[in-house]
Amino acid sequence: MSVISKYNRIAAIYDLMELPMEFFLYGRWREETLSDLQGRVLEVGVGTGRNLKYYSSGSSVTGIDVSEGMLEKARKKAEGMKNVNLLLMDAEHLEFSDKTFDYVITTFVLCSIPDPVKALKEMRRVLKPSGELIAIEHMRSSNNLISIFETLINPIMFSIIGDEVTRDTVGNIRKAGFIIKEEKNLAFKDVFKKIRVSP
Repeated sequence: MSVISKYNRIAAIYDLMELPMEFFLYGRWREETLSDLQGRVLEVGVGTGRNLKYYSSGSSVTGIDVSEGMLEKARKKAEGMKNVNLLLMDAEHLEFSDKTFDYVITTFVLCSIPDPVKALKEMRRVLKPSGELIAIEHMRSSNNLISIFETLINPIMFSIIGDEVTRDTVGNIRKAGFIIKEEKNLAFKDVFKKIRVSP
């Protein structure tokens, strides 16, 4: 089953599945990261739209996702938001001109894109030279015990939602040509990170 099919299948219950993490961790990280952004923002993997309420009115947000089921949920959250535009689009083939956006945002997305380096190169292409990619992601830990646990659960996570919890996301960002400006551990040692990079 493709990643698209998996996300279409679970779209109706996705928010409920992640409710505890959203309440205790994710919501705070989203607000701290997104609320001060100004200018043109591209959110890659907008999902059910959980980031949307945190963007300020001073930002113009384009959210894309490969799953129509997830976008349907996001559209409901975006009702009345005049600064939000949601599109069905593949992150590996962005349909935007070079140097279009001030910010590109990913939150828990780079774990599920089939070719993350290809997608990251596309994100770099559409960023202005002065722009930033800001990513909140989970990845393989440098802690051996945590890494073993991630390896054990990876087949389960992938089968359910196409989520690869063992990816070297920081390495993939570097492979795409980005320059890392900030790499901040958020939780569970270095499993969850906030990463800010320039093109």
